Amino acid sequence: MAISSKKEIKEYQDVLKGKVWVFPDNVDTDAISPGQYLDDLEATLKHTCDTIIKEFPGQVKEGDIIVAGRNFGCGSSRETAPMILQEKGIAAVIAKSFARIFYRSSIARALPVIEVERISNEFETGDVIEINIPNAEVTNLRTGKKLVGKKIHPILLNLLKNGGLEKQLLAELKQK
Repeated sequence: MAISSKKEIKEYQDVLKGKVWVFPDNVDTDAISPGQYLDDLEATLKHTCDTIIKEFPGQVKEGDIIVAGRNFGCGSSRETAPMILQEKGIAAVIAKSFARIFYRSSIARALPVIEVERISNEFETGDVIEINIPNAEVTNLRTGKKLVGKKIHPILLNLLKNGGLEKQLLAELKQK
């Protein structure tokens, strides 16, 4: 049996602000959503990313934001990975690049993901980041440094604004 979300997807906001967790390159979906716990949501949440940052599962808070290097969400492309991050309270993931399936699964679940070329060099864990999602602008509020990333395609941005793929499809079906 696969795990499912207990949390309601948060309402979209153009601007987010949160505490940063810095992750390395090549964060695998197996680290985000460990395979041995896929039938137990609570166990998965206790071990989310603990092989990368030991204290992450116990210290991450609602509204925190992940800043990562390249290829975030690589590996087995578990569709549960974005959901698990949302369950842990992660409001967005900003990375140099994403594995394609993780990127699309995140958008489908209304988890904002933005690619920013030099992002991992500009933040330390504990910094506060401000993100303007439509403009793909991120600002380190400690240093004042602003970076501009790759804008989310308007169709995908619309999915985020509508609460994800499922909510958008249900709204479209109701209109017909």
